[in-house]
Order: sequence, then C-alpha cells, then structure tokens
Amino acid sequence: MTDLPLAEDAPARAIRSTIDRVLAEVNALSEGGPGWTRPSYSDLESHAHALIEAEARALGMSVSRDHAGNLFARMEGRDPSLPALHCGSHLDTVAEGGAFDGQAGVAAALALVAAMREAGVTPEADFVLTVTRAEESVWFPVSYIGSRAALGRLLPEELEALRVDTGRTLAEHMREQGFDPDALMRAEPPKPARFLEFHIEQGPVLDRAGEPYGIVSAIRGGLRYRAAEVHGTWAHSGGAPREGRADAVVAFADLVMAMDRAWETFLSRGADLTVTFGKVDAASPAHAMAKVPGELAFCLDLRSEDVTVLEAADRVLREEIRRIETERPGIRFDLGTQSRSQPARLSPAMIDWVAGGAARRGDQPRRMLSGGGHDAAAFASAGWDSVMVFIRNWNGSHCPDEGMDPADLARAVEAVFAALSGNGSP
Repeated sequence: MTDLPLAEDAPARAIRSTIDRVLAEVNALSEGGPGWTRPSYSDLESHAHALIEAEARALGMSVSRDHAGNLFARMEGRDPSLPALHCGSHLDTVAEGGAFDGQAGVAAALALVAAMREAGVTPEADFVLTVTRAEESVWFPVSYIGSRAALGRLLPEELEALRVDTGRTLAEHMREQGFDPDALMRAEPPKPARFLEFHIEQGPVLDRAGEPYGIVSAIRGGLRYRAAEVHGTWAHSGGAPREGRADAVVAFADLVMAMDRAWETFLSRGADLTVTFGKVDAASPAHAMAKVPGELAFCLDLRSEDVTVLEAADRVLREEIRRIETERPGIRFDLGTQSRSQPARLSPAMIDWVAGGAARRGDQPRRMLSGGGHDAAAFASAGWDSVMVFIRNWNGSHCPDEGMDPADLARAVEAVFAALSGNGSP
C-alpha cells in the first residue's frame, strides 16, 4: 500500500480539519507532563467528554449519556430499523500517556460525521458516535469499565474496585462525576448492534512495513496478576552465606527467566502468546544496600488470542513457582487475585466492508492481530458485530512519545467514508 495523497475534495478537507481540531482540543486537557494524563472518572476526562459533546451538537447530532457517563451522539440514518453503527473510542489515558491512544478514535468518528454532512450523505442505518469512560484499566483493576457498563456487563462487585491514586471506589468516582451506579445495575442492556473503532497500533508492524493503516481481525485476551509478591528472608548482605539465603530478588529473577524460556517454547510450537512482567517493586523503605531482599512485588500480564494457550501458560507459571519454592527453601510466592479479559474474534462481514471501502480508494490494508485490549473486544464479546482499524504508530504506546501522522488517520477515515457512502451497511 503506497502513501497516496488524500483527495482534495470537501469531505477530505472536513475529515482532516476535524481530526486536527479535535486532537488539539482534547490534548489541551491534561495533568502536568510529561505526556498526557486524564485519569478514569476524573474532572479532566469529563471535560474532554464535554468538548466532544459540543462538537457533536455542532454537527446536528442528538446527544445522550447512560448511567455510567458514556456519551452517545446520534446521526439518523435512512432506515431506523437497521442495527445502528456505533463508532468511537475512549478519552481517558494511562499516567503520562500519549497523544493518540483513544482520542484518535474519537476524532475519527467525528470526522466521519463531518464528511457525511459535507457530502450530503445520509447513512443507511443510524450512526452513533460512542465515547466510553474508563477504558484504561491502570486506574481501576477492571477491564473495559465504560463499554461493559454500556453493555450491561459490569458486575456489582466491580463497582467497589479502588482507584489506584485516590483509594476511593469506582462507584464513588462515578457519583462524583454526576452518574448513578445503582441505576446502572438496574438498566436493561441494549440490543446488539455494530461497533467500529479506529485506534493507533500499539506495536511496530505497520510502521515497519511502511503501511498507513490496517484492519484488525482479532484482539488478544489477557490473564493478569496485578499484585503478586515474592516473600523471602531479610538478611545481612555480608553476613549471610549463599547457602541458605532466601533472596526474593533472585527467586523472582529465576521466575522471569523461566517464563521467558517458556514463552520461546510456546512460540516455537506456533502458539500466540506474550509474557510481560510489567511492574517490579523492590524499593520499599525496608530495602537497603546491605540487605538480602526479603520481599518483592510484581505484576504479570499474559496475552493470547487463544484461551487454551493462556490456561497452558498459567499452568507453566505455577509449575515454575513450585519448582523455585522447592529449590529455594524460605521462598514463597503469592500471586494474588487473577483478572482476565477474553480474546475477541471480530466480524468477518465488517472486516470485508471496511476493506471494500479501502479498495474504492485504491488501498489494500493488511488484516492483523491486536495485542492490546480495546473497547471493540467488549462489544464483540457481547455479541455485537465489531471491527477495528489500526493506524500506523511509532515510538511505542502508553508513553509520551506515541507517534501518529494525522494524514494516516485521515486516510483510514476516507476508506470507511467510502464504505458508508458507497457500500451501504456490512
């Protein structure tokens, strides 16, 4: 796929100007740097939603919110009996995150509406800009809070999850922002419809291939231990001989290397898997230069498109822990509570629909796997026909250096606009 210039017609100009404006407006809302920080269920996230509401109303859309604060802006289609096409993403970020994760998808959805208005196109079915709350699970240890709330799939006990920076519950934060978790638990879930999400790729595949965008066919699920610990025995660094030490750091290093070897084995067998020890804490006030470490905290994130692979990797993890505990007397692992997100296969019909729009523009985007979790996975798991469009990104993701050329996003939006205006509904 070559980097052809965007056509300079009115819809294309509307797409590009909307993307540029919305990204600038949303990214002006952040805690201090580096990067961008808009915590889930914070005033900053709410202010970002208010900006998008104003943009949607300016485009003549009707706006509503559910009891969790998810924003829905509707453009009526020709046939209201058809399942609506929802399109959007989220506006919260990880701490010191990037300029595009989430907000690019919201800007793209607004750009589609702007293009349809400019061209006088009325979609076949209702088009619903959908902006979810609390997609980033770093703030609350719950996956896809906003989208699962919108779908009637958030569990009552998950409302008691504590936000990491405030220590207050999800329910408390919802109420503080003007929403109603009690009514949320009583609400009827919506009928399945369709969901489209634009998002930056969170890996290097498209950038390395020199391709501006791709179509996602599946989203990996995750098996996580967010608050795991290794317990050993504190000792004097000079006085304790090697024999008999119960060093928590050495035991942890043993586990890391064992799981890295296991990961290589899984890949050699053709299995899809990633293994990440994403946070390690051996720097409490009790640690010191002259101490054998007696404790260590860590988290572990296993991801795969196949639940059976996740289960098998979890069994290997526990086997390796038993081995280490046997070989290193005095060492004890505590994995803590396990959390999961399910893998999601996306809709073949919607994938082909987006590809058809891309072909009208002269593009042949690759079909690819998403390693990160996204709202689209929650919608797919609830029985919605869902698809994602990935945008080329460099310098990683969930970091201040996220890279994306708005022209790449505009090009992907033009492909979907072609599908909406020429191919009807998937």
